Amino acid sequence: MILRRWVGRIRAADEAEYRAYIAATGGDDYLSTPGNLGWQMLFRDLGDGTSEVTTLSWWTNLEVIKAFAGEDYERARYYPEDDRFLLDRPPGVDHFRVADGSGPLKG
Repeated sequence: MILRRWVGRIRAADEAEYRAYIAATGGDDYLSTPGNLGWQMLFRDLGDGTSEVTTLSWWTNLEVIKAFAGEDYERARYYPEDDRFLLDRPPGVDHFRVADGSGPLKG
C-alpha cells in the first residue's frame, strides 16, 4: 500500500468551504479511481489566521496513483478553483510505503 500526502495552506476562515470543495473534487476523484483505498483531509490551525491542510490518500500501488495523477505522479494535482483558496501551491506530493498498522479509519 502507498500513502500519498499533499500539504498546503488556506485562510482559517475558509476551512468549511474548502473542505466541501475538496470533497467534491479531489475526494470524488480519489474514490472513483480503481485502486484507491480511501482518503482523509486534516486541518491544523497555525495561529496566524491560516490553516495547514493535509490530504492523505491510500492506494494499492504506484500504477493506480499514475491513473489518478498522470505519469508525473510526484507533482501535485490541482483543480480550477484552487487559487481561490490556496495561499501557496506546493509543486509536489510525498509518497510513502505503508509498512504496518491497522489502516485508515473514517471518523
